[in-house]
Amino acid sequence: MVVGFVNSGIMTLKQAIHVIMGANVGTTVTAWILSLTGIEGSNFFVKLLKPSSFTPVLALIGIIYYLFVKNEKKKDIGLILLGFATLIYGMEGMSAAVRPLGEIEEFRNILLIFSNPVLGVLLGALVTSIIQSSSASVGILQALSATGHVTMGTAIPIIMGQNIGTCVTALISSVGTNKNARRAALVHLYFNLIGTVVFLVLLTILKAIFNFAFLDWTANHILIAIAHSIFNIFCTAMLLPFSGLLEKLAYKTIKEDNKKDKVSLLDPRLISTPAIAINRSREIAKEMAYASMNAIKQAVALVNNYDEKEAQNVKDAEQQTDRYEDALGTYLVKLSSQNLSAQDSTESAKLLFLIGEFERIADYALEIVDSAREMYDKKMQFSESAKRELGVMMSAVEEAVEIAVKAFDRNDILLAAKVDPLEEVIDELKNAMKKKHIKRLQSNKCTIEMGFVYSDLITVLERISDHCSNIAECVIEMSHDSMNMHSYLYKVKHEPIMNFLNSSKSILRNML
Repeated sequence: MVVGFVNSGIMTLKQAIHVIMGANVGTTVTAWILSLTGIEGSNFFVKLLKPSSFTPVLALIGIIYYLFVKNEKKKDIGLILLGFATLIYGMEGMSAAVRPLGEIEEFRNILLIFSNPVLGVLLGALVTSIIQSSSASVGILQALSATGHVTMGTAIPIIMGQNIGTCVTALISSVGTNKNARRAALVHLYFNLIGTVVFLVLLTILKAIFNFAFLDWTANHILIAIAHSIFNIFCTAMLLPFSGLLEKLAYKTIKEDNKKDKVSLLDPRLISTPAIAINRSREIAKEMAYASMNAIKQAVALVNNYDEKEAQNVKDAEQQTDRYEDALGTYLVKLSSQNLSAQDSTESAKLLFLIGEFERIADYALEIVDSAREMYDKKMQFSESAKRELGVMMSAVEEAVEIAVKAFDRNDILLAAKVDPLEEVIDELKNAMKKKHIKRLQSNKCTIEMGFVYSDLITVLERISDHCSNIAECVIEMSHDSMNMHSYLYKVKHEPIMNFLNSSKSILRNML
């Protein structure tokens, strides 16, 4: 669960470390519950605590709740009670089944072999890694203690190994997750490894000095639960002040790179919780939007000052947006198959539309780079007037992209409303620039080959502004009910910003 939370970005690695420590202490409760099966005595109150007294009652209540109560929460309570009753019944059955092993010589010899602490740790780790539950393996150890031939000196190292073996579950669940989630799984492993080594060394030294008699005691259910609790509390108390060092150790093991590992935040496990999944999708879409915006800014700068390294950066950004679109598109399609609310369904569909717009903007950035590279390779130069006109249009397009992206990021409809008038200005710029370009061709101030490049550039720039307009309209629609949307869009986009449109058109008149 913690690995999933870190992978989805709900929890930071630092927070996860403390939760892992707390979980290690909390898991000892299971051993205490299972220790109830080992209670013996004829006292009335002792008999009440014995599972054979209350387990049938709990099972009956659980069955009634689960089968006959319609309330879902009470059904869950019924399942919990049934599960608990089954656990206790299984524990009693397992204890009864292994008790005869105490009479077998070979079994006693095997236990003597594992009285070696190192072998005990390895045994505990192996068994727990196979069944992937430290609580279950502790329960097995408690059941084996019913034979009367398991000493505390044998049980304690096995308990330590069980804590190491349970890390396998977290390590397996971290496969395919982002780096922080894998680091969280490693912190769990390091925590138990370091705790085991320190505890085992201290126990060995103290045993040599004080000759602890309790290590020769015959283990039972309660003593095993006590040992399990002491070990986990000791590890937590010892390593809690060094949680920062555990975090650094995890970062040393799995090093950070320069590429942001954002796509992996789309944890498939969150699809069952649509609200969180949509929130994560929106965060990735924002990353994609800014990647597209940066690609455009870098691309237009290359038209007059080409640099191969910067061109490669634009290509990398375009490939990154492709990855975003593939991952987000697949994720949102899977999400749409869930039982979504009307609002979640609408937002999911809009996000699916928006990521397509951002991806196409990045594609156009690559087309601008191709034109810039062609000019650089063929040593072509625009005339001064063509450069000036193109500079005005590129600035307008950069502004349109930036406004559209920021409007989406902030969910700002007033900002989004500025895009459409700017897109109209860019359309008029394109028409005016085509007319001026034809005049240059007629007066031989521009070659036909340069004309093709010029025409391609202004066409691409105009198409980018169209996508910005689509993004802005989608942002406005996502923020408001669809009722009377057309009249609302007209009011928002045209009435408050006619001054903005008129001032933008003045740029065109000055250029002409």
